[in-house]
Amino acid sequence: MGGFFGAVLNRDCVSDVFYGTDYHSHLGTQRGGIATLSDDGSFTHFIHDIRNAQFRSKFDSDFDKMNGKMAIGVISDYEDQPLIINSRHGRYAIATVGAVQNAAELEEEACAAGVHFSEMSGNEVNPTELIAHLINQGSDFADGLAGAQEAIEGSASILLLTKDGIYAARDRLGRTPVIVGKGEDGYAVTLETCALPNLQYSVERELGPGEIVRITAECVERLKCPGDCMKFCTFMWVYYGYPASSYEGHNAEDVRNECGRKLAQADDVTADCTCGIPDSGTAHALGYAQESGLPYRRSFVKYTPTWPRSFMPQNQTERNRVAKMKLIPVREFIEGKRLLFCEDSIVRGTQLQDTIDRLYTEYGAEEIHMRAACPPLVFGCKYLNFSRSRSIDALATRIAIKELEGEYKHLDEYADATSEKYEAMVEKIRERLNLTSLKFQTLDDLVDAIGLPKEKLCTYCWDGQE
Repeated sequence: MGGFFGAVLNRDCVSDVFYGTDYHSHLGTQRGGIATLSDDGSFTHFIHDIRNAQFRSKFDSDFDKMNGKMAIGVISDYEDQPLIINSRHGRYAIATVGAVQNAAELEEEACAAGVHFSEMSGNEVNPTELIAHLINQGSDFADGLAGAQEAIEGSASILLLTKDGIYAARDRLGRTPVIVGKGEDGYAVTLETCALPNLQYSVERELGPGEIVRITAECVERLKCPGDCMKFCTFMWVYYGYPASSYEGHNAEDVRNECGRKLAQADDVTADCTCGIPDSGTAHALGYAQESGLPYRRSFVKYTPTWPRSFMPQNQTERNRVAKMKLIPVREFIEGKRLLFCEDSIVRGTQLQDTIDRLYTEYGAEEIHMRAACPPLVFGCKYLNFSRSRSIDALATRIAIKELEGEYKHLDEYADATSEKYEAMVEKIRERLNLTSLKFQTLDDLVDAIGLPKEKLCTYCWDGQE
């Protein structure tokens, strides 16, 4: 997915943008970058590969080379950014978050008109460069941003660093957040609100779906009003968002606690303790324990000083090994115990299956019950880059459906928690993972835990509804 942070201040802002961008490290996987605009109008930017190191460590040596009262930073899935673009509107730096699902069509149209693009590895065009091309077609930056939002299928939230300030545009249907923070010396703009308080910013306001603003050190000027329709990605509360962040006024940690309570209210299992698969399952497990009265135990302790991410190695065998090394079991809370684990979701289940096998064979668990804080993922996300490198066929639900049907059909029925096909699918997943019992959160309970109307949320990956 990725995340970004920008600032326009009456003083040098490089330090704020450096640390503000770093607070988005949980969202990006491969590339990080910062662009600054100096008082003399010159841009400086650095992009680094962050697959095998934290964002901060890669930019330490660049810190003293950057200066300016305006800057943007971004951590992304795979593409190099921010990019410096020279256009008829002037030079600017651009950073984006989202997914351009119709990139091939837009690229073909542009090339037919005589435009050319640099290719990344894999014969792909950098989507941020493609978005810049769309922006350049407008009569000015605001018009170009609005035109790009209309042309893009998928989503794209955008920051432009220009001599006149930072332009910020939230994606057309508000699938990801864009928040403006106010500080003593100016303004910041961020995806995660958790980036603001330690840098002495308070939340000024959230941009609405499709809203475009221009930010200077003195004010935030609205250039395009927000649209009426919002489809916020529900998975931000379930997993991807940072616990200390809030979206649309609803804190992620609080929602996860409530998800755990909802799971407990719908459960009648007998167990010795509640545990969370760290880190993502911890908040859900705490809510479950609070509601059920079962004691909470850290049966796994996560070791992160040297391995903050399980996806850093390039091959799957090493990724699996790193995932195993990160979770250190506590035998005293496992051996002979009936364990109830909470997890944010079950996507493929590959690493979870290995974890469960270890609990039984190496550490002597008596029973293992699993409670997922969201419904089964039946449909692959087509609006953001949450699972870009993963085949939809690898989803635990798809494997189960293929076993039951021989092909992928009746998906609507398998997504219906009241149907017999749903129950059969869950049982297949339970058998494959070797669990004593398995239950998923219902979509109604998840929506209720968030506290927003369902029509304002994107739930496509669970129910297939556009």
